[in-house]
Amino acid sequence: MNSLLFFALMNPVLAQDDLPGVAEECKEVARQGPPADYDEQAQADFILNYVAMGTTFSPLHGALGDEPGHGAIGVDLLGLPPLGCEQRLTLSYTKSEDTNKTPVAPRIRASFTFPEIAGLRVYSGWAYIPPVTLAGVRNVLLSGELGVGKALDSGLGLGARYHATMFKTIGEVATPFNPDDEAVDDLYLSSTFGLDLMASYSLEKFEPYLALGWTDASTFFLIGDDDYIGNNANPYWGPAVSIGSEFDLVDSVFTAAEVYWAPGAILTGRVRIAYAF
Repeated sequence: MNSLLFFALMNPVLAQDDLPGVAEECKEVARQGPPADYDEQAQADFILNYVAMGTTFSPLHGALGDEPGHGAIGVDLLGLPPLGCEQRLTLSYTKSEDTNKTPVAPRIRASFTFPEIAGLRVYSGWAYIPPVTLAGVRNVLLSGELGVGKALDSGLGLGARYHATMFKTIGEVATPFNPDDEAVDDLYLSSTFGLDLMASYSLEKFEPYLALGWTDASTFFLIGDDDYIGNNANPYWGPAVSIGSEFDLVDSVFTAAEVYWAPGAILTGRVRIAYAF
């Protein structure tokens, strides 16, 4: 049994009244107790999948990539919607996880589209978050994509892309059960990969697009306080939908915005700002 859960069960006054392991803003919800359909494993799995799917390498571009023989470099802003207390309370509502470190995660992104071959555009892209400590945690991310697209005379573009991401977080996420205890770093690892089918339509100043895909996620979570490994019994394996558009701002500068949805894991917005070369 997890030592944190054992502590809660053996100390009912602390667990039910004082709730030292629960964030102040969640204590009222925690005192009401978990709902009838509460499942400890499902609650933990949701949190692990939320972070993994929140850092996937979604398109943020049309079905054709960049112009043939050209590329782009810029920054992505990934939205990480704050989780409510009902979503981040664990151990039968006696503990809250510190998942809401930041509402936005920036990453550096570069891409290049090769010259057309037989009417097909082949492109690749990369994204990176360097190991810089932000909001008390150190994140490292490396993503890649490889895609192919074909432009039709009607202005429609059709394509497909493969993407993969490796993500690591070191920091205090599973906060101490007793707030007076010394903070100990936790380790979270995730990997995602998937395939998207894409369609876009080229207009004068913008290019709306739709991506329908399937994504697989794997996670590993080590709680530093007691070296407990949080096993994900239901890693995400399911659909991922992106709908958005590219917009030309000024010469050689463009942006893209999309809504990204992984059912049951995350619904969020993402933005890209880039310089084309």
